[in-house]
Amino acid sequence: MRRPSRTGDTTTPEDRDGSNTGSGTSGSQRPGPAHKVNKSGKGIKRNHARNAATAAPPPSSPPRAQTQAQPRRRAPQDPVTAPSSASGGIPTPTSAYLLRASFLARPVDQPRPLLVVIDLNGTMLFRPNKKNPSKFVERPCARQFLEYCITTFHVVIWSSARPENVRSMCASLISPALHGRLVAIWGRDKFGLTADDYNRRTQCYKRLTLLWDDPNVAAAHPLGEPWNQGNTVLIDDSAEKARSEPYNAITIPEFMGELRERPEVLPMVHNYLNTLAMQADLSTYVRAEPFMVHNENLRDEGFD
Repeated sequence: MRRPSRTGDTTTPEDRDGSNTGSGTSGSQRPGPAHKVNKSGKGIKRNHARNAATAAPPPSSPPRAQTQAQPRRRAPQDPVTAPSSASGGIPTPTSAYLLRASFLARPVDQPRPLLVVIDLNGTMLFRPNKKNPSKFVERPCARQFLEYCITTFHVVIWSSARPENVRSMCASLISPALHGRLVAIWGRDKFGLTADDYNRRTQCYKRLTLLWDDPNVAAAHPLGEPWNQGNTVLIDDSAEKARSEPYNAITIPEFMGELRERPEVLPMVHNYLNTLAMQADLSTYVRAEPFMVHNENLRDEGFD
């Protein structure tokens, strides 16, 4: 893992991945586990001046302009339904999973390869109009965070939106060079849903075993070892989606388009990922020390 540098209506009734409701792309070779990880807490440059210029109205603006940086209102939606038994139903952690996560966390001397599974809507971006997936508001630091993850770890994008919309969002948010380094891009077709559940506003569950059993994803491990609960982490705004592997989840507040997010969440996730890379089994660490958003101001020094 490298040291970070400074730094069309095809929607379903629930075609967003930030709510409670993929095709694989082979990535290039990643740095091996002997690479250094930034543990200093420095990471993502924040362009406060640009955000302020975008979000704050000039003094002469009418009062209504003051609301531009406020969270968006969510349009009324149909209620979320549980997946049918044919779609896998509602998962629970296995006893073997819980037993393994129950052991004491043990740090290691060198960073280990991580499979980082990243959600899109509500996590990396806010999509006001589901009919136009290429138009969205980026979470502060989203591009820098994604660049760091893709060049340091092994990244899968997994969204509950339709595959074509997931690809459109990725094309707008991730540069072509980085896009080619993704392990896989998964969409709604990767949840094992029946046709009826696929087209309803169905609660989706991100069973990490589906990733671990996928040959293309498995081939991305730089040492030829299996991906499992010891080296896989899901970043999502919904804890419910991680129900099957709760101690492999970094759950962050849902992003609703706030241009002046305070505190900025992704720099904190960056630091936490670097800590997880130094664990023999990250599920034991997440169980004991789950990710928390702290309301302190991080120094604006960027990645180093």
